[in-house]
Amino acid sequence: MYPKFTKGVFHLGNVSCITGYKSFELGIFKQDDKSVYYIKQALKKELQSLLDDGLEWVIISGQLGVELWGAEVVFDLQEDYPELKLAVLTPFISQEEKWNDQNKEYYELILSQADFVETISKEPYKNPQQFRNKNQLFLQKSHSCIILYDEEKEGSPKYFYEEAKRKKESDPSFDMRAIGFQDLQWIVEEEQW
Repeated sequence: MYPKFTKGVFHLGNVSCITGYKSFELGIFKQDDKSVYYIKQALKKELQSLLDDGLEWVIISGQLGVELWGAEVVFDLQEDYPELKLAVLTPFISQEEKWNDQNKEYYELILSQADFVETISKEPYKNPQQFRNKNQLFLQKSHSCIILYDEEKEGSPKYFYEEAKRKKESDPSFDMRAIGFQDLQWIVEEEQW
């Protein structure tokens, strides 16, 4: 049903991954929440800057929240940058199994528009190691990452954030772009001007 991920595809070109908080961690329960607009603006700003440096692929794991909003931003940018592609690499099969129908529908819509969809672990959820494997794969395949995470508010992106910081220390060419709550506040203020 979905385009399939082929092993060689990410050896070509410039790859970035997007991750961050899940929507409920931000207290966002509706897609039309004004906060979603500002988060998308922040992601768009970073992606446009990476596109100027030759970005070709964006990878996400398909989590509700920042990752799926990032996918929507990629789809919007594809109108002006048709060479930009989105891959969804889920950490395990049926990650959406326990989601409500509205979230499942939204997820399916994103997957149906992605350029590649594949599952990293061919099993259902078993343990946190599947998330660690996903983080390692994303950091291994990416030249950059955009992460919505603020050290003042712990949450699920903490582990990825810490691993990305370690990668940045060992590989200074890795472009780590962290968006914090202050960055979002500046976007809100810019928009109000």
